[in-house]
Amino acid sequence: MSAGGKGGGQGRGTGNHKHKPAAPPASAREVALDVLVRVEQQGAYSNLLLNSSLQKSSLSREDTGLATELVYGTISRMNTLDYVLGSFVSKGIAKLQPWVRSLLRLSLYQILYLDRIPSHAAVNEAVNLSKKRGHQGISGMVNGVLRSVLRAGDLPVLAEGLSQEERIAILHSHPLWMVRRWIAEYGAETAEAICAANNEPPAVSVRVNTTMISRESLLEQMEAQGLQAAASELSPYGIVVKGGGNLALSSWYRDGYLSVQDESSMLVAEAVAPEPGMRVLDCCAAPGGKSAHMGELMKDQGYIYANDLHLHKAKLISDQASRLGLESIHTGQADALDLESKLEPESFDRILLDAPCSGLGVIRRKPDLKWRKQQEDVESVAVLQEQLLQSVSALLRPGGILVYSTCTTEKKENDEVVAAFLQRNPGFKAVSFDTPLWDRLKGTALAGGEGIQLLPQHYGSDGFYICRLQKVL
Repeated sequence: MSAGGKGGGQGRGTGNHKHKPAAPPASAREVALDVLVRVEQQGAYSNLLLNSSLQKSSLSREDTGLATELVYGTISRMNTLDYVLGSFVSKGIAKLQPWVRSLLRLSLYQILYLDRIPSHAAVNEAVNLSKKRGHQGISGMVNGVLRSVLRAGDLPVLAEGLSQEERIAILHSHPLWMVRRWIAEYGAETAEAICAANNEPPAVSVRVNTTMISRESLLEQMEAQGLQAAASELSPYGIVVKGGGNLALSSWYRDGYLSVQDESSMLVAEAVAPEPGMRVLDCCAAPGGKSAHMGELMKDQGYIYANDLHLHKAKLISDQASRLGLESIHTGQADALDLESKLEPESFDRILLDAPCSGLGVIRRKPDLKWRKQQEDVESVAVLQEQLLQSVSALLRPGGILVYSTCTTEKKENDEVVAAFLQRNPGFKAVSFDTPLWDRLKGTALAGGEGIQLLPQHYGSDGFYICRLQKVL
């Protein structure tokens, strides 16, 4: 026995003092269960809560991966899981205690979707957890439900007579209103592809800071360190990395060689196409990824005014610029609707309005978003987007370019906003399709009215809308 064991602890004092044994550290499933309960009960954001829970835990890298998979997968597939459980829980899952409901969901998720975990192991873990947290009756019920699931064969079994939208909503686990909306906008086949893509795990992609290093050189360094890295097909500045862990903890990140950014998001600065020496306005800039990318494209020569509504978010932008060694970025804090009165009219060569939106293009990264959002959220944010676009357009010089972008798939927030703006402003014209960007994407991306619409299934990246508007001389 080692000196640190029980035998080594008796040498001091009387030896009769009994220490209460320390509770064993929480397992991956316990951490996931706690997060799922708090997301459902307290409306916590899964990504923020999971990150803080993992930091407090002592999980191994492998178990951290499992806890992450269980949280995001269970939330993402909730409709399907609840539909299946409804056939096996006699009193209905709505009447279960929240922790029991979450435990059944995460256990069923493992059985249905995780090939690497044996089903009997998922059941045994669930029974042990329910014994630890509840009474014998609960563990018996959990055991009975999950063993019935194992005996049932292939699941889910869909009821007869379901409509097309109901089948998609259950099978691909999305709210019915969202499926109906996408069928109306894109057709059933594309709507189903959007839903299926939203359930895929997101890729890890980084943007290379080309003021410091070339993409080829950084790729070589990553491969030399054993990472599975490949050049992005979507962005000439991107690298997609598999199994590299959190690259924001890497020396490349600390030294300013890269930023963590989705591939679709990298296209926005490219659409703005700022040149060295230009004056550029980024209206809603936090956390600063697109501002920084524009600074890199300008070789840090010129002036970028990166504005955000919140002071603490404006600080994120300046921290980002500092890490990347970019001195051309100047931060400001204001409501973007007030910029028109605070800044000189027609004083910018380029303007980026990456507008607040419903975010329905990033469901893959934030799966709880699809259960939080309502149809009216799309309608209300579109009104704000129109106001913002109208307001900031006054700051663009004649001949200048304004890029309107969102991380959503919704026509109401995208081409309809642009169409309304162009109708009111004959001094502007759309030039989205006269760009190298469109030449590269047109075989895959959609022409969304006057702009480019990327859907999550196109490249395995976020759903994004980008429209390039020019102020006619």
